[in-house]
Amino acid sequence: MAGLDKLALSEADIISKFILPAVKDTGWDDMTQIREEVKLRDGKVIVRGQMAVRKTVKSADIVLYHKPNLPLAVIEAKANKHPMGKGMQQALDYANLLQAPFVFSSNGDGFIFHDKTSTTAIETEIGLNDFPSPAELWNKYCAWKGFTQAQLPIVTQDYHDDGSGKTPRYYQLQAINKTIEAISKGQDRILLVMATGTGKTYTAFQIIWRLWKSRAKKRILFLADRNILVDQTLINDFQPFGTAMTKITNRIVDPAYEIHLGLYQALTGPEESQKAYKQVEPDFFDLVVIDECHRGSAAEDSAWREILEYFSSATQIGLTATPKETEDVSNTHYFGEPIYVYSLKEGIEDGFLAPYKVIRVDLDVDLLGWRPTAGQTDKYGELIEDRVYNQKDFDRTLVIDDRTQLVAQTITSYLERTDPMAKTIVFCNDIDHAERMRQALINCNPEQVKKNEKYVMRITGDDNIGKAQLDNFINPKRPYPVIATTSELMTTGVDAQTCKLIVLDQNIKSMTKFKQIIGRGTRINDKYGKLWFTIMDFKKATELFADERFDGIPERIMTVTSGDVTEGSEDIDAFIHDVPDGADDITSDSDFESDEGVEYPTFGGSSDPFGSTDTETNEPAKKYHVQGIPVQIIAQRIQYYDADGKLVTESFKDYTRKTFTKQFASMDDFIKRWNEADRKQTVIDELANAGIIWEALQEEVGQDMDPFDMICHVVFDQPPLTRQERANQVKKRNYFTKYSETAQTVLNALLDKYADAGVSEIESLNVLKVQPLDELGTPMEIVKNGFLR
Repeated sequence: MAGLDKLALSEADIISKFILPAVKDTGWDDMTQIREEVKLRDGKVIVRGQMAVRKTVKSADIVLYHKPNLPLAVIEAKANKHPMGKGMQQALDYANLLQAPFVFSSNGDGFIFHDKTSTTAIETEIGLNDFPSPAELWNKYCAWKGFTQAQLPIVTQDYHDDGSGKTPRYYQLQAINKTIEAISKGQDRILLVMATGTGKTYTAFQIIWRLWKSRAKKRILFLADRNILVDQTLINDFQPFGTAMTKITNRIVDPAYEIHLGLYQALTGPEESQKAYKQVEPDFFDLVVIDECHRGSAAEDSAWREILEYFSSATQIGLTATPKETEDVSNTHYFGEPIYVYSLKEGIEDGFLAPYKVIRVDLDVDLLGWRPTAGQTDKYGELIEDRVYNQKDFDRTLVIDDRTQLVAQTITSYLERTDPMAKTIVFCNDIDHAERMRQALINCNPEQVKKNEKYVMRITGDDNIGKAQLDNFINPKRPYPVIATTSELMTTGVDAQTCKLIVLDQNIKSMTKFKQIIGRGTRINDKYGKLWFTIMDFKKATELFADERFDGIPERIMTVTSGDVTEGSEDIDAFIHDVPDGADDITSDSDFESDEGVEYPTFGGSSDPFGSTDTETNEPAKKYHVQGIPVQIIAQRIQYYDADGKLVTESFKDYTRKTFTKQFASMDDFIKRWNEADRKQTVIDELANAGIIWEALQEEVGQDMDPFDMICHVVFDQPPLTRQERANQVKKRNYFTKYSETAQTVLNALLDKYADAGVSEIESLNVLKVQPLDELGTPMEIVKNGFLR
């Protein structure tokens, strides 16, 4: 590289002229083993008001792979003006995400080599010509992992590549590789915990694909308890299995296929003739994957557990977003501790999951309670039992029509202010409540319903017409239905990519259920502008956010001795009553237990046998309907999810102050950075990436200020100075008189542009191409005639 001034070279030049040649000279294959600019995160979404921005994220400069599924090393490059180890901490962060043990930092003079497999010198300096070969790093990796020759065909099997460029995200690759390694070592019970919306099924597919292709596992059973879960899996993620795959129907297990997808209900039942799984020998399947394993077969006395016990010789993998730990139901007791956990908080921080804001709505009748007057009857003439009814009673034992109407109107008003076509799920206490809410929402939205009668639909397990619209609701391309009222059916297994509003008008005490419901909104769909979602809470359910069990920690319900406090006693597992199409998809036997994520059986118009039934007589509990009770909103507040994974209630001005002070220690530091910047937009973009959304701040402050003056006012309490006021100050001081007449014309026109649109407008060269400046000639002519004489 004679004649090159290395100190003047950019980082990109250092990579292309020094680092890559040094790597390739030792045998690394440019096509299959070297990847540049590897983006590992999407960038967290910051939300304020109705606006959102993504934080910009850096990519790993170079990642070296043994094979596409096995990252070995990360190389971080810096310009030569920096020390050789400048990029090491950044590279270590990327390496931790990829679980790559070899980390390099370089400025083009050599490498700092961080070797996690070393037991002596962890970091050493090596020359450009001493970069380790692929064989060297692979041998060290295998020794570090302790791989045997028998394991290598399994752990080195490639994942499926469909040619679209889609590859597993870093956390999916970790989950896949950890599972494959564990199975290659003989572990036969595995639990994967991954937040809703992070691609559990895609991850399961890649695990199965690699085990199946390597012939480590030849016959596989994928188990679920919802028809929609099986069908989505069959059509989408598992489609590459092609003719090797079948869905178990008509209670027939066809041994001609290798990949079997089935419902518990299609494999077993209370009668011996319904136990279709016994058509094959216990060793027929050598791998069983259980979707949503916190439900159904999690309980030891569940009738569904018999399927897992029958195929006990098979390797069994449990998938869940919400592992369940109670005295009766334990995922970890059966599967062992999770082999990998990727939480909701991690997903939001990485930008793979949508953040949320919470609108907490408190109604007076909920907080104060209601008591009937002496001898008061409901609208059907039923004498109302004399006691104080509170939030837990409403819509279970007491229906206040005015309350239902106010909730529906509050939802409608929010949608009218934001987006009337935003997909919305309203979670109600039972099917009766969901139907009344449907009617109330229809009456609140007459114009929308006239456009399409499916604007509001009840989607519950007992209604085939509503259930038939579920696919349309979750399909981003289908505008209707817009609002779905439900009780239990949509708590899990609903991939609602564009759901922007989740309404909680249901008493929720179970952390497992709460997480599942929140998961209905966490998926991101950039194409359709779904970057975040709103939770509107009428029942204080979002107080569970403050529970230490919320993020990634299994729910533990411990029942202690009689007379002591019982925690979680209201969390009673529900009966399965999904009512999917086909006799193979349903059992009415009450021994078939599940968690809360399914529709309750209907007893006398109620969908919840526990909340609405007299447990002594098994008769439906009375539900009173009253009218004419004035109900008002007495408190409403908006909460935001901050960078520390906590919900905070604050104005955007407060948030801006806190965020800004992390970037600049004082006003002088800010002014210095502003003055040093060649383009002010650079500083504006830096603050935007930190989560300061200028449009939202402008909306809250209500002044036409430039970002500089906005910060001075909001953060440092300086008097507000609008763009027009600042422009007038400049004109009064006659700064431009020292320039030529042409230059003064240009500068005054630019000042007017600044007053109208701000500093970003005048920093663009295109500003010289529009009126009135275009009348003075081309940009080059304006510069030449006005400023170069």
